[in-house]
Amino acid sequence: MAAGDLVVLTDSVGDIDTSDNLVMFEAFQKVYVVNGANLKVADFVNTKLTHGALATPHAKGDVLTQATSNASMIVDFTNEAKTATYGYVTTGTFNTTHEVTGDGSGTAFTPTAVTDNPHWYDWTPYQNDTTTYGSMPAKAYLGCLYRGRAVLSGNPNYPYQWYMSKVADAYNWAYTANDSLSAVAGGNSRAGELGDVIRALVPYQDEYLLFGCANSIWALRGDPADGGSLTPLNETVGVFGSQSWCFDGGMNLYFTSKNGIHMIPYGFGPVQNLSQFVLPNLVEDTELDPSVHRVTMAYDREREGILTSITTITDGSNVCYWYDLGTKGFYPEDYPNACGAYSLYFHESNDDSYRKLLVGSTDGFIRNFDRTSKDDTTTNGTQAISSYMTLPILQSPEDEDDIRINSIVVTTAGGASGGSSSDTDSVDVEVYVGGDPETVLEAIEDGDTPLHDTTITGPGRANRLRTRSRGNSIGIRLSNDTATSTWAVERVSANIREV
Repeated sequence: MAAGDLVVLTDSVGDIDTSDNLVMFEAFQKVYVVNGANLKVADFVNTKLTHGALATPHAKGDVLTQATSNASMIVDFTNEAKTATYGYVTTGTFNTTHEVTGDGSGTAFTPTAVTDNPHWYDWTPYQNDTTTYGSMPAKAYLGCLYRGRAVLSGNPNYPYQWYMSKVADAYNWAYTANDSLSAVAGGNSRAGELGDVIRALVPYQDEYLLFGCANSIWALRGDPADGGSLTPLNETVGVFGSQSWCFDGGMNLYFTSKNGIHMIPYGFGPVQNLSQFVLPNLVEDTELDPSVHRVTMAYDREREGILTSITTITDGSNVCYWYDLGTKGFYPEDYPNACGAYSLYFHESNDDSYRKLLVGSTDGFIRNFDRTSKDDTTTNGTQAISSYMTLPILQSPEDEDDIRINSIVVTTAGGASGGSSSDTDSVDVEVYVGGDPETVLEAIEDGDTPLHDTTITGPGRANRLRTRSRGNSIGIRLSNDTATSTWAVERVSANIREV
């Protein structure tokens, strides 16, 4: 399949509930879909042999051979009806004309169909034999891979419980086995259950598994069936939801909680609240509510930053924050409602043109960020990007006195006339005055009419703007909200006097 092509798994159409929470994780060259009572597998490694119902199905790990075609496979999964056997082909090509036999006790058969991957089927215990292979939770909304185990949690009836499959076998959930590789759950392990509602599963390679709970974070160190321990990492800060976390390139962990946006440094040092002072009212302003909002986070390897998107589930309206790892600063963003992020994923494509952060949007489209585009692309066309920058508010050193700006000089970015360098488009320069910094900032945020409003066009040093302004506090805002426009400023200077 060529890079950039999308292939529909036909059997998956209409087989998942997109109105319900859904997470996916990769393991053993398959994708496991966790969708409440709807658990599915997208299998990208096995070949499917369809046949009549077998009296005795083949066991997992049996080797099937078709001598006349010199074909052999290792059995991986058999469905409940015993009419489909999935396995990894090691040699040859199976056909529908010769008998297939196994090295175990399973019944021989002649395939009625041989289907190459990918496949889509129900995720159940092997053959859905709960007596031999145990039971999976009736519902789950969280899933991940940890130390070769498929991990599930988020069962509404047992929100504090976690479940792990046998090592290297996502179809074995027999918790009663007593070896270190067997399936294990919180209720029957030394690690134990949690006393808090689990909201997120965060695996850190095979060293730790973090349980992000509503009001706390717990770390599982090692394997719970082989001496692993479960200890609190923080008992006052939780994780908002299943997608509200990510790692950066240095394996620092970022997550959103009801207290703001946080970071846990590599090695699991103390939790740091990044938004506490720069976005002090983040939680109050957005009124974060798991039943109302989808919070997603992702590390953008191209632009070197963390994107946090707070999207209203019902209509796609959103508030987003870009955390630039270079400047260590937050930049507020919002996108058209149709482009509201329901999911974020960085696609590590071998083709650089497709190696981008993907945004699963409200309207069902998958979008990415394009440095060369000057407008947002919506369902029905394009929409102008409104962008702005507010300079630090200038204030008189004395509360009773004023300051006066006699003139402003703005140097915009770009090359000389006729050169090959890209030139900036127009920049609007707005000046606000007030009796204190809070009043000025509020006027800017509310979009009040500025005292002066001038538009600068063309690159380089603009003519001196004779925008005489007087007040205890003065604010300058630079902006552009024109379609097919982009802008950049190299320098802003002003002639200021105390009066």
